[in-house]
Amino acid sequence: MTLFSRMLCGAATAATLMFTGPAAQAFDIGAMSDAERAAFGAEVRNYILKNPELILEAVNLLEERQAAAEANRDVALVANNLQEIQNDGYSWVGGNPDGDITLVEFMDYRCGYCRRAAPEVEKLLAADGNIRFVIKEFPILGEASVLASRFAVATKQLAGDDAYKQVHDALIALGSEPNEVTLRRLGEGLSLDAGAIIAHMDSNEVTEELRRTRALAQAMAISGTPSFVLGNELLRGYLPADQLQLIVEEQRRDNS
Repeated sequence: MTLFSRMLCGAATAATLMFTGPAAQAFDIGAMSDAERAAFGAEVRNYILKNPELILEAVNLLEERQAAAEANRDVALVANNLQEIQNDGYSWVGGNPDGDITLVEFMDYRCGYCRRAAPEVEKLLAADGNIRFVIKEFPILGEASVLASRFAVATKQLAGDDAYKQVHDALIALGSEPNEVTLRRLGEGLSLDAGAIIAHMDSNEVTEELRRTRALAQAMAISGTPSFVLGNELLRGYLPADQLQLIVEEQRRDNS
């Protein structure tokens, strides 16, 4: 076996990872002459061509490392912002307010996956009975989304939590684009003072609540909806009730 073949056998995986792993530190490629580097490169190329599965192995390893790094980052983001996530003092709280696990949802009324998630969350809350649920208004899909969230937040501030939940559920199910006409009709259909709510939509109080939620989302690198914080885990994207329940049970085991 040639010198280059022996070096290659000891560093094949590192070579497929562009010499980023610990094995790459076993030799100093920078100390080679131009001719040695060229020969080594040819050996690496030939080895990979004969063993192309190494490429997939390296890609899978890289993806696993990236996923682990992202998970660790998300855990830290939740821990650093937990008070604002779970107890900001203004977001609507439902489910079991005294539940042992808190589920927080960042949502947008015009988001199709948020609409899919809504009945799944309700199913989870009904089946479990011991989950505290917090809704974060996070309109990111254009002016219609902002309009709907402003109406919902204004309702909560003026008419209270029960009225907010009614409006929230109606907006999630709304088939038409939200505008002042449809929002007024929606509010009146729920026996609310729609005129007062609409007048309050552009108030500083509503604006500040949405600003704080957006700032929190930015601090946590949340850019899509729905995004959930379940206990100490950040879950990006739609999940059905059974998957959420599995995470709840896992967290309870960890906390016991």
